[in-house]
Amino acid sequence: MPKTWQEGNNAMITVSAFAAVPPFAQGLVRDLRVRWALEEAGIAYKAMLIGPSEQSSEAYRACQPFGQVPIYREGDLTLFESGAIVLHIGERSKVLLPADEAARARAITWLFCALNTMEVVIQQLSELDLFFPGEDWAKQHRPAVEQRVKLRLEELAEQLGEREYLDGQFTAGDLMMTTVLRILRHTDLVERAPRLAAYVKRCEARPAFRRALEAQMEGFSRIESK
Repeated sequence: MPKTWQEGNNAMITVSAFAAVPPFAQGLVRDLRVRWALEEAGIAYKAMLIGPSEQSSEAYRACQPFGQVPIYREGDLTLFESGAIVLHIGERSKVLLPADEAARARAITWLFCALNTMEVVIQQLSELDLFFPGEDWAKQHRPAVEQRVKLRLEELAEQLGEREYLDGQFTAGDLMMTTVLRILRHTDLVERAPRLAAYVKRCEARPAFRRALEAQMEGFSRIESK
């Protein structure tokens, strides 16, 4: 395991990312959220690509108890959990967390909404479809899960209304919400909600997102080409 995770790297922020994942997960792995936040904030970073051996190592688990990505390392500071990392980065960016106290609080509220209200049901559907598609129990359970997802999408679209972003201007809440909605890309559920489909496309069109996505995909391509 690289010593980076135990000893730190004072030269540049380091973000851990998987060296390889199945095609259905490419572009969805949670280091994308952190990369996007760093791009929006204009903060340089480097990615540390890891494989199964590093992921399960004692050194990595000392920094990420569950062996997931990303780990965020900045000097002596080590963080895990994408939401916490995006909030930390947002402290340096008025794009992600507005200077106005009330607007800032609302941005944080939407970030937690994305993780606690939307992702918990969306991830259930994704796991059923991608990991257990042939299981009878999954087929029986899926309609109820899909209905919950549809309800949440309807409620979110209603709240978004005709605004471009959830609180009128792009914030960390939109960043997180977009990455959560993208989990449904194997379905047409977002496309069936025109307001949300346009919202996701609007957020994905941001140059910072495009740079973050390209960087993640480049890491996969580099490993696959070897």
